[in-house]
Amino acid sequence: MSPPSLLDDVDAVQAQISRTMLQSGDWVTARLDGIAYLEKSPLKYWMIAVSFAIFGVRDWAARLPLALSVVALCWLTYRFGVWGFGRKAGFYAGLTLSTCIGLFLFTRVQIPDAALTLTIAMALFCLLRALEDDEPRPERWAWLMWASLGVGLLLKGLIAVLFPAGAGLLYIVFARRDWRDCHKKLRPVSGVALLLLIAAPWHILATLRNPPYFDLTLHSEAGSYRGFFWFYFINEHLLRFLNLRYPRDYNTVPRLYFWAFHLLWLFPWSAYLPAAVRGEFRPVDRAGRARLLALCWIGFVLVFFSFSTTQEYYSMPCYPALALLIGAGIARGGKLVLYGTRAVAIVSTLGLVAVGGILIAVRDIAAPGDIAAALTQNPDLYTLSLGHMTDLTLNSFAYLRLPLAVAALAFLVGASSAWMAGTNRAVIGIALMSVGNLRSLSGVAPAGRSSERRAARKAGDRRSVLCFFLGFLLHQSRRSAVEWPREQPGIRILRAGRARCLPRRRRFRAAVDRVRTLLPGGCRTGPAAVREAGWEGSATGYFAERRKVFVPQHGPRHYWRGSVGSQPPWGLAFRYNRD
Repeated sequence: MSPPSLLDDVDAVQAQISRTMLQSGDWVTARLDGIAYLEKSPLKYWMIAVSFAIFGVRDWAARLPLALSVVALCWLTYRFGVWGFGRKAGFYAGLTLSTCIGLFLFTRVQIPDAALTLTIAMALFCLLRALEDDEPRPERWAWLMWASLGVGLLLKGLIAVLFPAGAGLLYIVFARRDWRDCHKKLRPVSGVALLLLIAAPWHILATLRNPPYFDLTLHSEAGSYRGFFWFYFINEHLLRFLNLRYPRDYNTVPRLYFWAFHLLWLFPWSAYLPAAVRGEFRPVDRAGRARLLALCWIGFVLVFFSFSTTQEYYSMPCYPALALLIGAGIARGGKLVLYGTRAVAIVSTLGLVAVGGILIAVRDIAAPGDIAAALTQNPDLYTLSLGHMTDLTLNSFAYLRLPLAVAALAFLVGASSAWMAGTNRAVIGIALMSVGNLRSLSGVAPAGRSSERRAARKAGDRRSVLCFFLGFLLHQSRRSAVEWPREQPGIRILRAGRARCLPRRRRFRAAVDRVRTLLPGGCRTGPAAVREAGWEGSATGYFAERRKVFVPQHGPRHYWRGSVGSQPPWGLAFRYNRD
C-alpha cells in the first residue's frame, strides 16, 4: 500500500483494465484502450474492479487486493508452521516470509504472483491435512484443496494447478502413501467437478467471445491472431515456456543467478538455510511429513523454471516452503542457528559500513531537480523485473540520503542484536532490521531542498512532456498514425503506461497547465514532428500492407489495429528511444 503510486507499466495496465471492466460491464474479455488483452487470467482484474466499486478509483484501492493477499499468505504460512512444527516454529516461519526482501520487492508492482502463491500454499496445506490419518473430516480439506486450484486457475493459468499437482505427486511417491487411500481421501471426481465449476465458465465464455475457437498452431509470428484459445493456452503458456513466444518482450535470468538470487530474496533469513536442511525429512511424524512436502514443493518449482524462461520473481510460489523450513530450523536451535546469526551480524556490519561510506561519499554532491538526472540507462536489461536497478549511479544516491540513513540505522539495530543478543532477541532484532531496510526501499524520494524540488517540478522535463503530448495530440488530430506512408520510419507506439517517456510522478493536470509555456509555438503530429524533436532513434517500424497495423521492429506486446482514418486509443504514447 506504500508509495510509489501506479507508475510501473504493469500497475497502470492492471488498474486501467479493471476500471474498464467496471465501467463497461464486460467481465469476460479484458480490454486496454479498446484492445482485447488476452494474455492473463481475469481474477486479478475482478478483485481490483470490486475494490474500485467499493472504495472508488484510487491508486491504493488498486493495490488493496494484493496487500490483503500478502497478509493472508503470511498468516497461512504461520498456521501451516504451527500445525506442522509448533507455535514457535510457525511464528518464525510467518516472520521469515513477511520480512524477507523478495516478497517485499516483488509486491511493489501489480503482479498476481503473491495471490497465486497463496492459492498454491493453501492447496498443499489442504493436501497434507486431507491425507493425515487422524484427520476427522478429510473430505472438507480435499474440497478446499480443489477450490484453491480452481481459484488459482483464474489467477495465473495452468501453473496454479501444475505446481501443487507436481509437488503433491512427489510427496505421495516419496512418502510411500497408498494410492487407493489417497484416491479415497482426496475425492478426485467431485473435486475436479468443483474445480471446473469455478474455473471453466470464464474459459468457455472467453473462447466463445474471441474466435476462432480451437487453433492449435505451434508457432507464433508477427501479425497473427488465432483467437483466445490459441493466444492464451498455446502462445502464453506453451510457447512462452519453450521460449518461442512472439513477441519476445521478456528476458530470462541465467540459471545460476536464478538459483543463487534466493540468498538475496530470502535475506536476512537465508543465513539460516543450513539449519533448515538439517531436520528430519522422513514421514514418520507430522513434522517430518511437513518437511518432506516442503522439500518436494521447493524442488518442483525450482526445477520446473530451470527448464523455462525465468524472471526473478517466478520462484515466489516456493517462498512459503522455504520459510517453513527456516522457521522450523530456527525453532529447533543448535550450532547452525548460532552460525546463521553470526553470518547475519557480519553481513549487517558490512552493510552498515557500505551505507555509511556512500553517505560520506555523497555528502557534498548537490541534488537538484529529480533523481532521473543522475541515472544511467540500460535498456537491454529492462525486460528483467529489476533491470532498472542497474541505472543507479553514485551521484544518484545524493537524492536518497534519507532512505540511506534509515537503512544505516536498520543495519545498526540488526548488527547489534545479532552480535550481542540471544537467539530469540537476535531474531526480533534481525526482523526489525529487515523492516527498516524495506521501509528505506519504499521511501525512495528526491533528497533536494523543498524549494529546489518545487523549482524542478515547475520547470519539468520538457522532452518528456513534449513526448507525452505528441501522443495526446496524435489522438486529437484528424490525421491518425495509420495514414503515415507505409514503411516510413516512425517511433514506437506502446500501451498506456509502457512508455518510459511519460513524465513520472507528475499529474496529467499539472502537465496540461504547463503545455502552453513549454510549447509556445504549438506542436505538429506525424513523422515531421518526430524528426524535429530528434526522437527517431532506433525504435522504428512500418505498417502492414493490408491490415494497417503499426509493427515496431522490436515488437511490443500489443499493437493497435485500425482502419485508415480511425484514431488510436487515448492512452497510446510515443516511446523515447533516442540513440
